[in-house]
Amino acid sequence: MAGGATACEGGKKDGAAAPAKSATGASATPSAQKPAQAEPASFLEQVKKGSEDITSLRYTMSGTVAGQSLSGDVAMRLKPEVAMSMKMASPQAEGGTVDLRLIGNVMYMGSEGKYLKIDLKDANPGAAAQLDALGKAGQGGENPGDRANQLSGAKDLKSLGEETVDGQKTTHLTGTVSLEQMKAAAAAGSPEAKERQEKSVKQLEDQGVRSMVMDMWIDSANHTKQVRTQGQTAKGPMDVTIKFTEYNQPVEITAPPADHVVDLAEMTKDGGGAQG
Repeated sequence: MAGGATACEGGKKDGAAAPAKSATGASATPSAQKPAQAEPASFLEQVKKGSEDITSLRYTMSGTVAGQSLSGDVAMRLKPEVAMSMKMASPQAEGGTVDLRLIGNVMYMGSEGKYLKIDLKDANPGAAAQLDALGKAGQGGENPGDRANQLSGAKDLKSLGEETVDGQKTTHLTGTVSLEQMKAAAAAGSPEAKERQEKSVKQLEDQGVRSMVMDMWIDSANHTKQVRTQGQTAKGPMDVTIKFTEYNQPVEITAPPADHVVDLAEMTKDGGGAQG
């Protein structure tokens, strides 16, 4: 989810970002009006540096996208192999929840204990791109270091001081960043980070986004506690908040039981149709 959830970034009809607001769960302390002890750019550099050592993380997503509500829980393992589990609320799904698991190049999508297995290497290019984007909605945009790098491109970057988020003291940074500024920031990163961030920007471009207001709350360990992105897609406004709940704790992501899985490749080979 570049920009919160990647497939969920947006703004006003003219593409300009909406003004920043205080995100749900963040409350200002009396010191919130005081300048931060370090320059905003220093905080972002520390977040980027610290992100190199992150092996796993968990976070929640909430907000609205083009008038539609968004909520979900994500667990990610970054090392040694990337894997992700994402549960998203969906009125269209049985039980009201979609369960998505990404393990290597294999994606499992399902609800109510029934899953479709999709090998992204074997899927046709169009379908693979769409499915990969779905996975990135929960995965790619939420590397805290990538977020910090994107915000570092904002010319109006500033600190709003100290605020408490879910009981933790944080420093609140905010800024408005255009896609051109994101591209420039990405170009200066490592090859791996550059690739991730360029994909994120491309997804935003495809949605009609021109700029975003981004807010980050950084705790005393230089970890991102919360990120809020606001902007405008071609289909309407977006306002998404990501809350990071755990870093570097064990995350086990396994494939669903074989008897609960239908392989898309086998269905296609047999000439069958998708089962719901």
